[in-house]
Amino acid sequence: MAITERQIRLRWLGLAALVLSGLVVGLDVTILATALPTLSAKLDASTSQLQWISAAYMLSMAGLLLPAGMCGDRFGRRRLLMVGLVVFGGASVAASQVGSADWLIGLRALMGVGAALIVPLTLSVLPSMFADEERPRAVAFSMIGTYLGLPLGPVVAGWLLTNFAWGSIFLINAPVVVLALLGVWLLVPESKDLRAPRPDWLGSVLGLAGITSLTYAIVEQPEHGWTGGDVVVTFVAGLVLMGMFIAWETRSRSPLVDLRIFLKGRFTWSTLAFTTVGFVMSGVLFGLSQYIQIIQGNDAMGTGLRMLPMVAALMLGSLASTRLTAHWGSRVIVAGGLLVTALGMTLLTLPSASSGYGLIAIALTVGGLGIGVAMPAAVDAMMGALPRAQMGVGMGLSSTLRQLGSVLGVAVLGSILSSGYRDGLIGHLTGMPASLQNATEGSLAGAAAVARHLPSAIGGTLQRAAYDAFTGGMSDMMLVCAGVALAGALLIFLFLPARAPAIDAAAPEPGNAHGSAASLEVVGATAAEA
Repeated sequence: MAITERQIRLRWLGLAALVLSGLVVGLDVTILATALPTLSAKLDASTSQLQWISAAYMLSMAGLLLPAGMCGDRFGRRRLLMVGLVVFGGASVAASQVGSADWLIGLRALMGVGAALIVPLTLSVLPSMFADEERPRAVAFSMIGTYLGLPLGPVVAGWLLTNFAWGSIFLINAPVVVLALLGVWLLVPESKDLRAPRPDWLGSVLGLAGITSLTYAIVEQPEHGWTGGDVVVTFVAGLVLMGMFIAWETRSRSPLVDLRIFLKGRFTWSTLAFTTVGFVMSGVLFGLSQYIQIIQGNDAMGTGLRMLPMVAALMLGSLASTRLTAHWGSRVIVAGGLLVTALGMTLLTLPSASSGYGLIAIALTVGGLGIGVAMPAAVDAMMGALPRAQMGVGMGLSSTLRQLGSVLGVAVLGSILSSGYRDGLIGHLTGMPASLQNATEGSLAGAAAVARHLPSAIGGTLQRAAYDAFTGGMSDMMLVCAGVALAGALLIFLFLPARAPAIDAAAPEPGNAHGSAASLEVVGATAAEA
């Protein structure tokens, strides 16, 4: 039966609901990071509690991405996506009303549970809505929502905190979630695997424990170092548990995820690109936001506004990605996008403490354009390599690796930045009381606070030294980001197949031991079919 113009319009409106679903998760991450100083004052939160307000979300999200994808494949992707939206929205509303940091930590963990359902399932429902030839464009639009929230977070947070109570940073999620929920309910078809094997609960537990342990160790490393606190124990435990997970998955008759999927080059190398971008983006947001806010003297909202060139470039690159990929193939476009991203990161090694905003704007535009071009092509290649019956768990696996890349990026790049900053201060703190030395070495914000309380001549000298030291550390960090993006581009160009291989329609899909794409059921009428 021919598809009417009205059905096509409603299907793209359904995609808009999925874009909103991704947007609310992306916004939340950077909104919270911007609001942490306010939360510290309003909730009397200690440094440790502030760390856990962020870490609780990351830990629950990272650990549950794989089981969430599995449950979506088995019980219905739209159904589980709606559950994720309800959990995320409900926890956000509750978080806006709490009066203590401990309660907020618990609710942030619950928000992470909702995000774990939203992130993989937002993408995994696309094949049930769009034909293969339409999917690249749909993926491009969905990626805009995912990445748009990251640089927009400081803008939204600054406006909310300037005009409303601190709880508004969580309450703002509610209307977005309601709109997304209505759109998903009315416009997105249900899809699941009719012949799904029994759930792999042991694999789920091993994966959850292993990924959570690794994430915890990486999150705690900047505070305690690789040899301090519980970092070594949890990191080793995470490696052991992940080894057990892999061993179990390769032997199980009904694994949580068929690890043979990594034998497909388009999935493996596209996932590498996905993870590389997560690593690089974490560095840009972590280091550059401090440079713009403290050294260039902008407030949180002004900092977010100065990230808008990246937003515009991301959108432009994503819109162009589909046509470029159709002409040149995934390998050239993904590798080329990462190469342009490496160029943008290289430009970010050039600013000094006295530089203006122009160079930053150019670098953000170049880097954002590269990411915008590369990501839709990588995600579409990844989805094309997955059996439809395993779309949820496959996207959960790639999202898990991207999340680990982002967390690892903050830890590794943060350490590089911190090391370069402390090295740059050598010789400038002589004769200063130990407490002031510790505050100055601890962070750029601490150095700025110390400088303000010293006599103007001494304070000015200390501030210039701290700004130069931080800029040097940021340059080192961006150079590593450029190197990682360049290495990713080279590997992608060498190993990513340019186009998907032809599939024999009569043959079962590889990696799916329980049947072919015929085992995928699309159920429930959408509004477009009403």
